[in-house]
Amino acid sequence: MKEQVDLIVDEAQEVVTVGGGRGSLRGDAMDELQIVREGAVAVRDGLIVAVDASSAIHATYEGEREVSARGGIVLPGFCDAHTHPVFAATREGEFDLRARGGSYQDITRSGGGIFSSVRAFRSASRESLEKQLRERLDRFVMCGTTSVEAKSGYGLDLESELLALELLADCGANHPIDIDATCLAAHQVPPEFAEHREAYVALVAEKILPEVASRKLARSADVFCDEGAFTVDEARTVLESARSLGMALRVHADELAPVGAAELAAEMGAQTADHLVRISDAGIEAMLGAETTPVLLPGTCFSLRLKDVAPARRMIEAGLPVALATDFNPGTSYIPSMVEIIALACGLLGMTVAESIVAATRNAAETLGLPGVRGRIEVGAVADLVLLDVPNHLFLGYQMGWHAVTAVVKSGALVWQRHDNRPTLL
Repeated sequence: MKEQVDLIVDEAQEVVTVGGGRGSLRGDAMDELQIVREGAVAVRDGLIVAVDASSAIHATYEGEREVSARGGIVLPGFCDAHTHPVFAATREGEFDLRARGGSYQDITRSGGGIFSSVRAFRSASRESLEKQLRERLDRFVMCGTTSVEAKSGYGLDLESELLALELLADCGANHPIDIDATCLAAHQVPPEFAEHREAYVALVAEKILPEVASRKLARSADVFCDEGAFTVDEARTVLESARSLGMALRVHADELAPVGAAELAAEMGAQTADHLVRISDAGIEAMLGAETTPVLLPGTCFSLRLKDVAPARRMIEAGLPVALATDFNPGTSYIPSMVEIIALACGLLGMTVAESIVAATRNAAETLGLPGVRGRIEVGAVADLVLLDVPNHLFLGYQMGWHAVTAVVKSGALVWQRHDNRPTLL
């Protein structure tokens, strides 16, 4: 008598488990994937109950439903550890301005950049913001992402920041994707406080974050500590407030200049420091000692046409558990797909395909405050799976421009499936 399960995912050329052991992977371990060839996965009650060769799975289990990988590969659902999905308008014009020689800093100083998004957000209706957010969450899932960290940060006043986080809570409650919310009220100093920066820092630290924490709208607080954003001292004030409120800490760090933000993140015990394009050797050492995870965002390097990129190889060789994310946002990385981010990590950051897969799944999952084991395909883990029509995992670094995701399983349920619509060649 075979054991009944809810779902069997089978006929995979490779099941890339990213499993074994505990916690994040570091160093050489990031380049050593665990793969079951010609494999299958059995799922019951939203959890993985077995991972083995297809023949062994079918000999033991009977699935109420079966989904075929059709000779492709199966990965853990992607965990996107840095996104900004709550906004009112895109900024494609700024991409064109950068192509014509404009810099990120020049655009911001002229009233564009984040300030443009703030104006659009404050004038948008709740209904339009919610509709757009749901559409973006749908797109994440279609791209294979099953868990996401999502930030506020385009309101920059109490009412607007609370609205962004309320929308994340409302949408997360009835959408397949799992959301780990972050308050990024310290994204920029808004124009009305341009001559009174200290007053805005106090507003964030003494009013916005306490209100967010009391309403449990965000697990984490973030601050943009960089040239043209918040200084180290200003960022420390924000982070100290968040820490006193029991919030986890994240830092947009050293993207544009080596201001010491990575060192600050380590000093404050931040869970992540993100971007890190201009991180110093001292910053890497400090993060290593503090167990702060670097979240690298190659899509932003691509969109901003940066000459420098985050030193991923130095970080991996130092023993940091590198994670990857899209930084999906309206201005500097309008990229919802972690498949494309893996390819960019290989092409721009010099990471191997295996390292990039680990960084986009297991290591990223470890930075999220979501229940259960995620980012792995192993017994007892949350059954979040993405099926891709590539012959082996190396294609994720080799191939770009093809939507390879064929199906997505979230907590054991099939939530999206691509129906082949292949053209007939005449």
